[in-house]
Amino acid sequence: MRPLPSRPAVHAVHRRTSPAPPSIGGLGQHGRVTFGRTTTPVVCRSVASPAANQGAKAVERPWKLSDARLVLEDGSVWNAKSFGASGTQVGEVVFNTSLTGYQEILTDPSYAGQFVLMTNPHIGNTGVNSGDEESIKCFLGGLIIRNLSICTSNWRCTETLDEYLRKRNIMGIYDVDTRAITRRLREDGSLIGVLSTDQSLKDEELLEMAKNWKIVGVDLISDVTCDAPYEWVDKTGSGWEFNDNQSSETFHVVVYDFGVKHNILRRLASYGCKITVVPASWPASDVLNLKPDGVLFSNGPGDPAAVPYAVKTVQEIVGKVPVFGICMGHQLIGQALGGKTFKMKFGHHGGNHPVRDNRTGRVDISAQNHNYAVDPESLPEGVQVTHINLNDQSCAGLVFPKMKLMSLQYHPESSPGPHDSDLAFGEFVELMKNNRL
Repeated sequence: MRPLPSRPAVHAVHRRTSPAPPSIGGLGQHGRVTFGRTTTPVVCRSVASPAANQGAKAVERPWKLSDARLVLEDGSVWNAKSFGASGTQVGEVVFNTSLTGYQEILTDPSYAGQFVLMTNPHIGNTGVNSGDEESIKCFLGGLIIRNLSICTSNWRCTETLDEYLRKRNIMGIYDVDTRAITRRLREDGSLIGVLSTDQSLKDEELLEMAKNWKIVGVDLISDVTCDAPYEWVDKTGSGWEFNDNQSSETFHVVVYDFGVKHNILRRLASYGCKITVVPASWPASDVLNLKPDGVLFSNGPGDPAAVPYAVKTVQEIVGKVPVFGICMGHQLIGQALGGKTFKMKFGHHGGNHPVRDNRTGRVDISAQNHNYAVDPESLPEGVQVTHINLNDQSCAGLVFPKMKLMSLQYHPESSPGPHDSDLAFGEFVELMKNNRL
């Protein structure tokens, strides 16, 4: 197997000064890789370069022309075509390797402040429907895809992806080289970018916006949490239920909403839990006064170090009742125990991440969505690392028997994704059951 060639250079005010690798000559129109020798400038260009066809005579064509740009903080400019809403938006660009489930991704609150790039090239062919929503609205900043389906084919479809995003004021771009951008993110790490359909803004202005925008240290949870406590009763629909070993007992679980997904709540209800959802800033004392059988700290967006009030809440609850942390909740538990979290190079986003349970050797294919991780070396004695991400050996799960807690870095409800990890909800039920004895 030949080694991968180096990333094609970004076209600036000059052409290549060295010959192209024998397998890849450059990037052609729309940023596609072309084979053989070529001197065609790449569509991805630096801010300093003029438009590739500046001065060319405008020609009417029966297809849509590029009318949008993605400008990354590294100075690269990616021409694209727009769909959904128009305007200008700033966000952190991350890539997601899921093959399906773009609607669940769009409505996952954990993507607040981010542009999601789908590595699967064909998006939109199943349209959207009301049953696949993971929250009450779209929280992400924008969607970046290679090909936008020109038709939909699914019996549950109620509208197209373009119509859906337009109604929710979410920007999308397509006909851009998502493989090249993904490779850039893998090599350089997550980058801040600006999506814009505003032709009056210069590339330099958009680049300045990207460089001045920050996501590290910003409290994003306050923007996605609920305003007041509420009860959740919906279970997984009978047509979708796959678990036959549900508990005959009822357990009252209080869920801290840091950006909780609906299917986490449905899975808890399907396992026999009575659920009360509370806002992220709800006092721990008020939760404990409800005398719950357990507390779940949910998934959510952003940097766990930016929400010290949430860490304090976790500290006040841990050890008093059984606790389950998912994603952001896992990171907050790590900090509450005295551990440290760190920002990953490009994070984990997708429904195909292998995770090993160190206790049994079982390997699950998991759904993940996070840019931060817990440093297991910083955790106190007694905390056990139960799960490892097999892609990079990062910490994917914890238990602390003394404190009656468990946590997972990934999403056991897996919406979208495989259902391998659904057993974690049963494990939480067993933890609450044993605490009753």
